[in-house]
Formats: sequence, structure tokens, C-alpha cells
Amino acid sequence: MSHLSIVYGDDRIDFLVCVAPHRPKHKVAIHVCPDGSVQVDAPEGATEGEIRDAVRKQARWVLKHVSEARQQREHVLARHYVSGESHFYLGRRHLLKVTVAPDEQGRVKLLRGRLEVCCARDNPVLVKILLRAWYQERAKEYLQNRLAIHTDRLPWLAEAPSWKLLPMQKQWGSCSPKGVISLNPHLVKAPRECVDYVLLHELCHLREHNHSERYYQLLGQWLPEWKLVKAKLDGMAELLLNE
Repeated sequence: MSHLSIVYGDDRIDFLVCVAPHRPKHKVAIHVCPDGSVQVDAPEGATEGEIRDAVRKQARWVLKHVSEARQQREHVLARHYVSGESHFYLGRRHLLKVTVAPDEQGRVKLLRGRLEVCCARDNPVLVKILLRAWYQERAKEYLQNRLAIHTDRLPWLAEAPSWKLLPMQKQWGSCSPKGVISLNPHLVKAPRECVDYVLLHELCHLREHNHSERYYQLLGQWLPEWKLVKAKLDGMAELLLNE
């Protein structure tokens, strides 16, 4: 990975370049991450000049989406737990709708792109508690399913490892010396490929217990584009971890 930039009019566009071995020749993909950063996936052999030219051709589109991402980021970070806010689930934004029903014990459901919270009183603290519990349940179910899928794939695992949900401020996951995996429930807010990256990162530690060259070779064997996915997750981290 490397950092490059171009100048377009009065604006400067800085971007991270990730080499994607399986991309078709001369095909460059440009992504504007939720935090407003720009990532460019380039095929092997692409020169810096070719990459800059590709970004320059899309500069107006990039600047437009960078501006929109930064505006949305400011909105998302100002959490008030009221109708109209956007919250993530599996990589997609969903609008929050809060409905007050005096006899309602409290429930959350995902319906047609909206996160609907129904509770007995109009109280942002109560809405936050209900949403947190909902994410916790979804994370338990979704991560268990994804872990089972990867357990069946990886030859060094005879059975699913022990794991638990553990809220963390800066980490997505960890693996203890005894082989117990801890996963951040906020991970369920990320796209599936990011979830799988975190799971594989920890599952590979069950065979290689440090971050040695052999460890990264193992991770690369099972997720060749892990660096691209990690960069995407890093770009979303502040948004997804924020409550």
C-alpha cells in the first residue's frame, strides 16, 4: 500500500493505493470510504502515472462523494437517538424511526431499510439501550453463523472455537493464549467481507499465535485481499464503534 495525491482545480485529493492482484489489467477501482478517505484498488503493474490519471478522470465524482461522506459522518457522530438518524447494520446505513406506545415493553426491528424502535416513552437513553441489546443479539447470531462457515473451511480446526462477545473501544477482536476468541458486537455493523476478515484474523491465530511472517502468509492464503478489506474496515472504524 502507498499514498498518492493529485491536484484538481483548487482541491487536493489524497488517496491510499492498494494493489489488488486479481483485478483485471488497466481496471482501477476508486472507493470513497464513510470517513471521507479515498482508496484506490489497482491491478499489479499499474504505474503511479496511470493510477493518478484514473483518479483525475473521476476527480469531480470523488470530491462530490468525499463532501457527502464528511457531511454524513458529522451527522452520524452526533448521536441523539431520535428519528431520522442513520445507524449501520452489515455495512448499510438504516434510518432510525422511534415510535412511542405507552403499553410497549420495547422492541426493535429492521424493516425496509429502517431501524424501528418502539418503546413506552420518548427517551433517548431508553432507545440507546434497546438498540444496544438488539445489536448484541444480532451479533451473537450472525457471528456464530460466520464462524461456523469458516470453521468448516479451515483444516486446523476440528470444531468451532470458544468465543464470546466483548465490547471494546478500539479492537474488533482478540484471541487469548487459551484460544478463546473475543469479538466486538459492533462488528455486526460492518460489511460481511470486513466481518470475515476479523474472524479469519483471529482464527489464524489458533494456528500461528503471533504476527509472524508465517501468520501473514496463512492469512493471505485464506483471504488474499485482506489488506484491502482491512483498509476498508479501518476507514469505517470511527463510525461503527461510535455509540
